[in-house]
Amino acid sequence: MDILQHTLVYITLILSIGYIVKKFFLPKSLFASKKSHTKACGQHDCGCH
Repeated sequence: MDILQHTLVYITLILSIGYIVKKFFLPKSLFASKKSHTKACGQHDCGCH
């Protein structure tokens, strides 16, 4: 049981550090979508966004 707890703690630690690095240290251009959004709301441009 002790090994399982340590493994889960290390997995959680790695995920949290990865999230912080992605959120604050990596440029947003790495994760930007290449698709261009031409319409705001589907078929009609309602101006709600």
